[in-house]
Amino acid sequence: MKSLVRAHQTARATVRVKHPIVLTALLYLREALVREEYEKCRELIAIAEEFGASERDVNYLLEDPRRVPE
Repeated sequence: MKSLVRAHQTARATVRVKHPIVLTALLYLREALVREEYEKCRELIAIAEEFGASERDVNYLLEDPRRVPE
């Protein structure tokens, strides 16, 4: 039983919890991209990275295939 509890604790420790500001900045970044408000993107990316967003998080939004510029 102790090994099961230890395995669960180890699994929980490896899950990366994102800071609420990171999530908010990434959400605003997505909205700015959808609205084509590109002048806001640099600042939102900087804020997200300052609070711990990875390059992968940002690139996921920038390279979203559902967003097709006209």
